[in-house]
Amino acid sequence: MTTPPASISTAELTVWRAMLRAQVQISRRLQADLLAEHDLALGSYDVLRHLGEAPGGRLRMNDLAGRVLLSRSGLTRLVDRLQRDGLVDRESCASDARGLFAVLTPAGRERLDAATPAYQHGVREYVLSRLDDADLRVFGEILDKLADEPAPAAL
Repeated sequence: MTTPPASISTAELTVWRAMLRAQVQISRRLQADLLAEHDLALGSYDVLRHLGEAPGGRLRMNDLAGRVLLSRSGLTRLVDRLQRDGLVDRESCASDARGLFAVLTPAGRERLDAATPAYQHGVREYVLSRLDDADLRVFGEILDKLADEPAPAAL
């Protein structure tokens, strides 16, 4: 028999909603900045950034999907658009015929390099400048707790 979930208090619900609202507002602002200045959506920037940080500018599609928090089908559609724009290529995996790599093109690297200052400015403006050193430390600790995978429930 499973235990019914504990109800969420008004204070807890308020914090939850504030976190969701903050995430949406920050993402919308970053998206607007990147679109206005570089005609690049936030999701596209995120894909380019992860590829840009990877060795050789390439990642297996499955690994990339996990890093950008998209489903495989969502990532496939996004990479299709980036490939049409000449920013990403796909390469077959020699060790796995079904595997594909997403590979950053030179044009993709240029676009990433051009958009990164706007992205970093937005992160500083919308998040980092609003927190002092103590806030950043505590916020980082909280986010680390939330990002940890919970232990599986006993059956």
